[in-house]
Amino acid sequence: MMRLDHLPNQRPDEHVVLFLRRQWFALLAIVFAFILLTAVPLLIGWYFWPTLEGLLAQNVFGPLLVILGSIYFLSIWLFAFLEFTDFYLDTWIITNERIINIEQEGLFNRTASELDLAAVQDTTAEIRGILQTVFTYGQVYVQTAGEKGRFHFKNIDNPERVKEIVTKLVEEDKRRVSALGAGGKGKVKSVIK
Repeated sequence: MMRLDHLPNQRPDEHVVLFLRRQWFALLAIVFAFILLTAVPLLIGWYFWPTLEGLLAQNVFGPLLVILGSIYFLSIWLFAFLEFTDFYLDTWIITNERIINIEQEGLFNRTASELDLAAVQDTTAEIRGILQTVFTYGQVYVQTAGEKGRFHFKNIDNPERVKEIVTKLVEEDKRRVSALGAGGKGKVKSVIK
């Protein structure tokens, strides 16, 4: 787990403004799919139990059905575990100087990327559909001119607020960089509350 008191490659005077994870409601889709994929075959097996019991008693089809059923249910568990791991380990850290994007891709692949706030060209918040509107979660896209042209914060709480904070931090960082570039050593006061 990442410690917020020690960021990777932490810079002097850098501090965390936002630490973001996906909104809890996004996890419900994983739970709903798991329950649906588990319950439907169990209900079908219960409904057709007399026929299924006869098949399970056979020497060839019984063990084959047990193996196929085991593979199916283990696959569902694996799917749910992979989705939960992706949900839990995707994090976005916004500091007063940069954005750190940490995305889990499967069990053994993790991508961490960062960008300086001065490189941000555009920030977009997107809320789509009834559920995202009611539970105030959605996407935030941060556009840059670099190699990875777009950072995507997936299913986060209050995307409009995050967009406003990133925009203010970008303006503040650009003023700071231009003041340092002009030879000034003064610090720009933070406008984030």
